[in-house]
Amino acid sequence: MSKTHTLCHIDDISDPGAKGFEVKQGRQTLGLFVVKKDGQVYAYKNECPHARVNLEWQEDDFLDMDNSLIQCSVHGALFVIESGDCAGGPCNGQGLQKLELQINDDKMLVLQL
Repeated sequence: MSKTHTLCHIDDISDPGAKGFEVKQGRQTLGLFVVKKDGQVYAYKNECPHARVNLEWQEDDFLDMDNSLIQCSVHGALFVIESGDCAGGPCNGQGLQKLELQINDDKMLVLQL
């Protein structure tokens, strides 16, 4: 049986914008973030596939200056918001780990991994 975790109300994230979360899974905590763009939301594990570090520059700051791509704070790698695929930088051929996100009564829920 899958367990879901309520993250926040869909309107708590600006469009475009992003918000980071930490979800407890047993004894471990999973860092993740949600990006909202053009009314759609996308959830990813908060880990660069190249450097294995958190992506944000500062709290909830996951996007590049144009708010068009996800950007790694360590080496500037860029990722496509809709797919998590690498769009440039040392992570070529790699992508972000996408998480299953559900919307229920305007609340965002993520499935436990």
